[in-house]
Amino acid sequence: MPYYTAITSLLAVTFFFFLATRVAVARGKFGVKLPATTGHPDFERIFRAHINTLEWMPTFLVPLWLCAIYLSDGTAAALGLVWIGGRILYFVGYRQAVEKRLPGFFIQSTACLLLMIGAAAGIVMHS
Repeated sequence: MPYYTAITSLLAVTFFFFLATRVAVARGKFGVKLPATTGHPDFERIFRAHINTLEWMPTFLVPLWLCAIYLSDGTAAALGLVWIGGRILYFVGYRQAVEKRLPGFFIQSTACLLLMIGAAAGIVMHS
């Protein structure tokens, strides 16, 4: 079993949980009552950072595990940590301004692309 990838997966889900708590805090701070998902622009950016992370989770987790199983646990876990770092940078930037999300977005999307390439290469080498 890919040990380091399991730890990285748990860290990714923990970060996603953290983002959910930031949305809850922002709802109170900016007076956005459930079930609304719009209102104050600062709330909307925090909400979108959380939902965008959810949207990327399958695109991240599937190649992460395929790369770990078919190529390398260490490589997959390292790229997974880069993805998490990119998502953190994305959140911190997006919280400040829409355009500040882009550096984190490019880091995390590049990590996903490398995981997909690693997964595909590992699968091909094992066929």
